[in-house]
Amino acid sequence: MNEKLFLRNPEETELGRKIIQHSIILIHKIGFEAFTFKKLAEEITTTEAGIYRYFENKHRLLLYIVDWYWSWQEYRLIFHSNNIKNPEAKIKKAIQLLSAHVEDDMTTDHINEKLLYEIVMCEGAKSFLTKHVLEDNKAKLFKPYKDLCARIAGFIKEYNPKYKYPYSLASTIIEMAHSQKFYMQNLPSLTDFGGAKDEKKLASFLENLIFSSIKV
Repeated sequence: MNEKLFLRNPEETELGRKIIQHSIILIHKIGFEAFTFKKLAEEITTTEAGIYRYFENKHRLLLYIVDWYWSWQEYRLIFHSNNIKNPEAKIKKAIQLLSAHVEDDMTTDHINEKLLYEIVMCEGAKSFLTKHVLEDNKAKLFKPYKDLCARIAGFIKEYNPKYKYPYSLASTIIEMAHSQKFYMQNLPSLTDFGGAKDEKKLASFLENLIFSSIKV
């Protein structure tokens, strides 16, 4: 994780891990706007000053957990595509992972990936839709998301080296996978998919979209 995201690495202490664990739970419960360090401090029986020793502000904390999610997704993609040679199969695997329902990974005790996924789906854009986005980008605070985009773009370039827009398509697919899932849960008139059982249909839609664009 980018050291500019935090003042003290939360992974190194029990309190730091509790801050991450319960910030995810609380943001998921009440939303990022209503979330404050005061409420988090009350949740974990510590002081606001104690939390401020780890994070400069709540936006930095949001960036931290969103970056953690994108790093985790890239790790999953690397793990599941490592032995795949066919670029078409790699792209399909990426789409499958992006469109599938996320469950909590029990190997990470202090991070609930299911809740974190839902935060990223609903609140993730708030990590970069700010007045200081250029400054944050210069500090490389969005690198995990960019790395995931670059990996998928690499699959696209393997499939069709002549395709002109691999990065644009990669980021579009990632955003579309999340927005369609959000619409399915909250704004159903904006999607043709009706619920969790339609995840395979969503994956088919994304496959159709991407391969129609990049076909040789």
